[in-house]
This record gives sequence, structure tokens and C-alpha cells, in this order.
Amino acid sequence: MWFVYILKCKGGTLYTGSTNDLEKRFKAHKEGKGAKYTKSHKPEKIVFSKKYGNKIVALRKERKIKSWTRKEKLEFLSKNKSG
Repeated sequence: MWFVYILKCKGGTLYTGSTNDLEKRFKAHKEGKGAKYTKSHKPEKIVFSKKYGNKIVALRKERKIKSWTRKEKLEFLSKNKSG
């Protein structure tokens, strides 16, 4: 099982990622080990997550979300609350 997730970081920025262990990955982000971006933009909470059946599908969704503007991401989040 794979997850696509969006984190709200300090300063109100958003980070999108994918993983097969959401709790472990979020913990790594909080400890500054998750990704280069989240080392300097500390994650506050998971604002969206969704399960996918396999890695390929999850990575495609992650890539799609990352291509969106901030406005598009915020609109998506207002319609798809989780976390």
C-alpha cells in the first residue's frame, strides 16, 4: 500500500510526497531527515493523505499534484480534507 500526502509546513508552505509508511515518513520529516525541503521548512501536520494500490499509481498522483499551482493545491485541499 502506498500513500500520497501533503504536509503543511511552517510559514504556510505545502510539501507533497509519497511513501509506503506514512507515519514513519512524517516522523522522518519532523526530525529533518525526510527531504531537503522539509529540513528548512519544518512540517506541522499532514493535511491530506490517500492510499493507492501500488507505487506507480502513487508516484503519478504525486507528480500531478506537484505540477499544480499553490492556488490549485489549496482548492484541492478545501475539497479533500484529511489528516
